[in-house]
Amino acid sequence: MSYETSKLADLVSQKVDEKVKQLEEALGNRSAKDYAEYCAMCGEITGLLTVRRYITDLTKNIEESDD
Repeated sequence: MSYETSKLADLVSQKVDEKVKQLEEALGNRSAKDYAEYCAMCGEITGLLTVRRYITDLTKNIEESDD
């Protein structure tokens, strides 16, 4: 995998992790106004973690294909 691709994957992963942390802290502080907002925040976390797994899997597959 090229350096640029690796750097981009790391940057996107870092941004995803930061957003997940923000949402988790907001949930921990009970900032959801109602159950619907709570569900939306949980759904956003789920989506972000799915993206994080895709990035990790794709990065791994690219690295393995370079070998």
